[in-house]
Amino acid sequence: MAEPETTRREPRILALGDAAVSVVFGDQIAPEVHARVAAFCAALAGAKIEGVAEWAPAFASATVWYDPDRIAFADLAPRLAALAAAPAPAPRQGDLIELPFCADDEFAPDLAEVARLKGLTPQDWLARLEALTLDVYMLGFQPGFAYLGVLPDILSVPRLATPRKEVPAGSLAIADKMCAAYPFASPGGWRLIGRTPAPLFDLRNDSRPTLLAPGDRVRWRAVTRADYDALAHAMSAVP
Repeated sequence: MAEPETTRREPRILALGDAAVSVVFGDQIAPEVHARVAAFCAALAGAKIEGVAEWAPAFASATVWYDPDRIAFADLAPRLAALAAAPAPAPRQGDLIELPFCADDEFAPDLAEVARLKGLTPQDWLARLEALTLDVYMLGFQPGFAYLGVLPDILSVPRLATPRKEVPAGSLAIADKMCAAYPFASPGGWRLIGRTPAPLFDLRNDSRPTLLAPGDRVRWRAVTRADYDALAHAMSAVP
């Protein structure tokens, strides 16, 4: 059987200014494409290329930052292309993290409409969400903002036509086939279906300030408002 179109595409190596490179594997949000991104990052970690400072995965690409005084783009590009094309070690098997959330009306102003658009009750929609194990594809938008996917069609709805001026911190939201929770209050156009008391970004944790990292897996667990309030108090008190 022929491989899907998304897995046959040769990776592209694109210069981003004079100190970064984008290694592009496709143009779709798809598990098979992201698996290639993750495998490339694992291979890059093992290669220890002189002059490469750091890298970050995205949905269908990875950005690599380097020191042009230590390695030129002309020398780096073919090495990255070889890593991207060659069989790679398995990507990091991340943690499986269960996160609480509350779908109280105050926290989930879009839940009823989201469920209605899919022909479900709010309870049925939430039950389907809780049954999923979602992958952390990438971090972006805010420190600790993790893009989780991929939502099945029965849970997927477009983002709001008009973004909110302020989305409260901790809001659990969806947009198209992605799910995320906002670490900080900000404007946002995703549909709000709950709120988590979990601290998603904590500068007091020097080794890992972000709760979630690419490669992790997440399961959402619904809690009552009373449980949410108790968890929020307990988690805010953690030194």
